[in-house]
Amino acid sequence: MQGRLTGCRRGCQFGGITDIRSICVYCGYGPGNDPAYREAAVELGRAVAQAGIRLVYGGGSVGLMGIVARSVLDNGGKVTGIIPQFLKDREEMLETECKLIVIDDMHQRKRLMFEKADAFVALPDGIGTLEETVEMMTWAQLGWHHKPVLLSNIKGLWKPLHQFLEHMAKDGFIREDLDVTYHVVDEAADIAPHQQNIANGKRDAYAKDAVSISQL
Repeated sequence: MQGRLTGCRRGCQFGGITDIRSICVYCGYGPGNDPAYREAAVELGRAVAQAGIRLVYGGGSVGLMGIVARSVLDNGGKVTGIIPQFLKDREEMLETECKLIVIDDMHQRKRLMFEKADAFVALPDGIGTLEETVEMMTWAQLGWHHKPVLLSNIKGLWKPLHQFLEHMAKDGFIREDLDVTYHVVDEAADIAPHQQNIANGKRDAYAKDAVSISQL
């Protein structure tokens, strides 16, 4: 799978999004076994801060979650953490360094992260990030939003998901009129500019890579 390969359906639009002011990054409490994952989180945080984009994330201070948030802060960026009370009670937060919003449950957390973000990025992680990312894909598929969803495919971690979506499409469970809209980049440094270019309507640069999932 090449870098900047996109699962964006033909004719997809990102209506209403003309500038990326905030990015929700889905990631977890584990750092992963490969140093490349940690390096990607640092690089993403640096790129987000330098682009003047606010980070919206899960509020924790450990794992890739903590790494990306600290990287944004270390580079002069702004961070909003959103976490349910039951997780706040057992996790260390970055309360003194970022804007922390404590809510009641996971459903409220996901909804608020959606409302506060102009785009979504999935760093390598487990089933929590997978669930949150697929939900944003589903909402886009249903036409509930037109915000870009991007997989940060560091070390090819998201390639099996890409292949599984292809498999579902080939077996007729993702119709051409209900394609799953998402983008894939292999380098963390490409995420912020890629999302901003999409939002600004500069999709021509990626047109050669734009394919329909149902055509893969």
